[in-house]
Amino acid sequence: MDMLRTEGLTKHYGSGERRVQALDRVDLTVKKGEFVAIVGTSGSGKSTLLHLIGGLDRATSGRVYVEDRDLFTMDDEELTIFRRRCIGFVFQNYNLIPVLNVYENIVLPIELDGEVPDRAYVDEIIATLGLESKKESLPSNLSGGQQQRVAIARALAAKPSLILADEPTGNLDSRTGQEVLLLIKRISEEFGQTIVMITHNDEAAQAADRIVRIEDGRIAERTNEGSGGFRI
Repeated sequence: MDMLRTEGLTKHYGSGERRVQALDRVDLTVKKGEFVAIVGTSGSGKSTLLHLIGGLDRATSGRVYVEDRDLFTMDDEELTIFRRRCIGFVFQNYNLIPVLNVYENIVLPIELDGEVPDRAYVDEIIATLGLESKKESLPSNLSGGQQQRVAIARALAAKPSLILADEPTGNLDSRTGQEVLLLIKRISEEFGQTIVMITHNDEAAQAADRIVRIEDGRIAERTNEGSGGFRI
């Protein structure tokens, strides 16, 4: 089953001589439960692609389908609700609320949606990510790696169809980054979670099941070279 599909996805900024073509007719399919890394240098279009498939921006042309729902047929309110319920985001800057403790940060999106968190499931995530002793801690009392684990837990807590990770190890040292990648890989396998991660780091991309390379706004190469050297 396809969890994510893009068709002819194109994004332009500006017009005339100042027009910048960020994406050019990108076709991409991600299966349910697959962990895909999208690799590209700065300016390659990978961040634009992530923003479009996450419904954070709208395309110039083309389509994005998540669970066969066309994101661009939704109005802004519908899209906001869909993102909150169906797409989890992990950013390199963590984006935690400083006045909320770890547990409160994790369940915040669920409560904002007017739902009651599945406590048993949240506790399972917290245990999987090794955060049991930090549930009452504020983000300022956590290391960078711990804060990123909280961000991953928050993304998982609402049981989203798709998790999008934007350079999740970008602010971490190499050892901590490796640990976070191992956790993302483990979550993909244990929870059957569909994950799309963008990165400029070829070594980080090896954690994925499949690597897609993007250059100048186009898919340049599709490989199955992931998971090299990564073990759970």
